[in-house]
Amino acid sequence: MPTLDQIDSLKITMDAYKNACNYVSEYIWVIRNLNFYIINDALYYDLRTRFNLRANMAQSVIKTVIAKYKTIQTNENEWIQPYFKKPQYELVFGEDYSIVKGLFNINTVNGRIKKIPFEVKSMRQYFDGTWKFGTAKLIYKHGKWFLHISCSKEIDLPEKCYINNIVGIDLGVNFTAVSYDSNSNTIFYSGKPIKHRRAKCKAVRQEIQNRQTPSARRRLKKIGSRENRWIQDVNHQVSKALVENQPKGTLFMLEDLTGIRGATEKVKLEHRYVIVSWAFYDLRKKIEYKAIKYNSKSIAVDPKYTSQECPMCGYTKSSNRNKKLHKFQCTKCGYKSNDDRVGAMNLYNKGIEYLANPQTA
Repeated sequence: MPTLDQIDSLKITMDAYKNACNYVSEYIWVIRNLNFYIINDALYYDLRTRFNLRANMAQSVIKTVIAKYKTIQTNENEWIQPYFKKPQYELVFGEDYSIVKGLFNINTVNGRIKKIPFEVKSMRQYFDGTWKFGTAKLIYKHGKWFLHISCSKEIDLPEKCYINNIVGIDLGVNFTAVSYDSNSNTIFYSGKPIKHRRAKCKAVRQEIQNRQTPSARRRLKKIGSRENRWIQDVNHQVSKALVENQPKGTLFMLEDLTGIRGATEKVKLEHRYVIVSWAFYDLRKKIEYKAIKYNSKSIAVDPKYTSQECPMCGYTKSSNRNKKLHKFQCTKCGYKSNDDRVGAMNLYNKGIEYLANPQTA
């Protein structure tokens, strides 16, 4: 919550940083080289004099542009010159920004502005002194100022003897996740709203793709970015709910869905997009790191036959499962249940096996 004078300095700094990024972007586009030391030797003093940047700001600009080029090359596999439209400013903790007596100090092109009050709201836990702050990004949005701060914390992995609860988690489409724990509690996270929204996004993309115009391509890019942010948000909410609903010392048994995209030949063309394009791996990784944060543990295992094996008698057969009706009925002992719940139960059983003999996992 900066004052009016502080806001002027922040805006001037963000504009200077943005213009410097575009200057470096043009230089890299010409030399086609992403070596930091080569670019720093060529542009460091020029950035400081031309844009009035501080020493650390000049180097931060170069790193920001290099990272943008590398991201584009990873996604597009070609040289595309990025252009920075919105004012921005990336800050290094301890050099460009710090917290002194509960107030922010931020470096600007006009000098260091001090004693900026701020509101932490639900993020107060990150200011307890146990978290290490990293690079932050200054954001001006909807008339308010934000610092997006990356933070990290080292947490010891729990040993096997501390595990007091097991949760099997089955990932899917009709249900984004189904969990089964040591108290025989089952929680279903419905995937219907997700399927509905993704179907709408797909229909809009197909309509725009048929236009084949520059504006249509820009629109497609915006839609893709919006959908990616939404997917990230959904996975964050689901993973947080899965982990926080369980006590500390929980062992989460997850499916290793590596290679699921290679199974598209077994899926009808009209269902292929829905089945293979949801970010299952991203959801799994979010569960894994959140589990560590809450002093729990997670293991990814082979999901083969987890929806065909009877969790009661162990009899495995493909006819046990009715995929269309999402029902499971063991043809040997007659046990009935939802097929996704059965998958979670079998993962839970794998957790019991792991605690008995960790070498089998």
